[in-house]
Amino acid sequence: MSALLRLLAALALVTAAGCAGTGGSPPRVVVTTDILGDVTRAVVGDQAEVSVLMKPDSDPHSFGVSAQEAALIESAGLIVGNGLGLEEGVLRNVEAARRAGVPVLAVAERTDPITFTADETAGRPDPHFWTDPRRVATAVDLIAEQVVAHVDGVDAAAVRASAAAYRREVERLDAWVGGQVATVPPEARRLVTNHHVFGYFARRYGFEVVGAVIPSGTTLASPSASDLKSLSDAIRRTGVKAIFADSAQPDRLARVLASEAGVDVKVVPLFSESLSRRSPGAATYLEMVRSNTKAMVDGLNGR
Repeated sequence: MSALLRLLAALALVTAAGCAGTGGSPPRVVVTTDILGDVTRAVVGDQAEVSVLMKPDSDPHSFGVSAQEAALIESAGLIVGNGLGLEEGVLRNVEAARRAGVPVLAVAERTDPITFTADETAGRPDPHFWTDPRRVATAVDLIAEQVVAHVDGVDAAAVRASAAAYRREVERLDAWVGGQVATVPPEARRLVTNHHVFGYFARRYGFEVVGAVIPSGTTLASPSASDLKSLSDAIRRTGVKAIFADSAQPDRLARVLASEAGVDVKVVPLFSESLSRRSPGAATYLEMVRSNTKAMVDGLNGR
C-alpha cells in the first residue's frame, strides 16, 4: 500500500509540472512609449511582464507596431499609454483594444494636463507631461492603481511598495532639478526648442518658452519660412543663448535658424521624447531628466 501511495504521489508531481509548463502566459502590461515603459517597470517589478512597444531613440509621434506587437496589444491585461494624441502611429491599435474590453490607462489625461499656448497648437492639450517630474510622481500612483485593479495575479502590496519607492526617487529628482535651475539667472530662463515639448517643464521651473523651430506639438508638422523668420526675430529680441533640439531628430532646421538669427546661439541636443542608448546617459527616465537639466543649465549659462 505504501508503494502505491508513493507511485500516486510521483504521478501527481509529474502532472503538476506538466500543467505549469503548458499553462497560460504570465500577466502582461503593454506600454506604448519607452519613457512610460521605464516608469511602469519600476512600479511593476517582478509582478508581471512589461512589454514596451517604442524602442529607444524613436519618435513617439511616428513609430508604428508590427503585426506581432498588435497582437500583444489585443491580449494585454492592461495597456499603459501616454494619450492626448502623442502616439499617433499606434492610436488605432490601442482604441481597437479598448473597444474589445482591454483596460487602457491614458496617463497624460489624468495628470492635470495643460494646453499649448503658442503657434498653431494654442488651446490644444499638451501630451508632454513627463517633463515635469511632479506629474510623473502622480503617474506612478496611477499606474500602480491600475496594475493592481486589472492585472491578475499580482501582489498588490509588492506593487504599491515598488511604486512608493520609485515615487520617492522622482520627488528627489524634482528637488534636484529645482536646485540646478536656480543657478540660471531668471532673465536667462528662456527656451527655444525643436518643437513644443517643454511646456510642463517651463511651468514647473519658471521658464519662458520663446518659441519652437517646428511651431507644433508634433514632429510631423513643418515650419514655414515666415515661422522661421518670426522665431529668428524673437531670438534676437530676447537674447536666447541656446536652441534645444531633440537628439533623435535631425537638427538641420535648428542650425539654419541659429545661423539666420545672426547671433551667437548654440544648438544643444536633448533627450526630449524618448530614452536613448546614446551618451550622456538617458537609458532611464531619471537619467534622461538629469542629462537634459545639465544640458539646459550649461547652455543657458553660456558654458
